[in-house]
Amino acid sequence: AQLTESGGGSVQPGGSLTLSCEGSKMSYVRACMGWFRQAPGQEHEGIATIDRNGITTYADSVKGRFTISKDDAKLMVSLRMNNLAPADTGTYYCAADRLGTLCRAEDIVRMAGAYGTIGQGTQVTVSS
Repeated sequence: AQLTESGGGSVQPGGSLTLSCEGSKMSYVRACMGWFRQAPGQEHEGIATIDRNGITTYADSVKGRFTISKDDAKLMVSLRMNNLAPADTGTYYCAADRLGTLCRAEDIVRMAGAYGTIGQGTQVTVSS
């Protein structure tokens, strides 16, 4: 079971990026998938989740700017990030929780760590 992220990079403030995450050999990715990030010297921050019914949750810090979506047939989840700011700089991780019983942005790190899988991460840098 594996999650592979792509789409990270460098962008100027106000710019946009789309991150993608593909799961392999994991039917349970449909239960709950999400993204979290870690900035240098800071704790992990859960930022978005999407459950089996397509219900999404977001951290307040990204609400209105980021959009999570999924393609069940491809076992893929994406994160569209608009109006990026330097505070969004960090390593972004894709996560899957096979239980899906607590599919919320603030819980994705804990739930995926205990009951699922976390990808290797992709770097996002926002600077002028």
